[in-house]
Amino acid sequence: MTSQSAQCVACGRSQKEIPLISISFQDKNFWICPQHLPVLIHNPQLLIGKLPGAEGMTPAEHHD
Repeated sequence: MTSQSAQCVACGRSQKEIPLISISFQDKNFWICPQHLPVLIHNPQLLIGKLPGAEGMTPAEHHD
């Protein structure tokens, strides 16, 4: 993917609509918007089918 086709893996919005954060996973580059970064951290199972390997991710532990 080039920066022109960068889209949030969760919502599909482009960098023209919202700032995107680049992430590298399994030797590939993906993007996620700040709104969905907590999903990646706390509920990665919601990204199954959108982010390859999400089914194997475990949510971060809460230490409130």
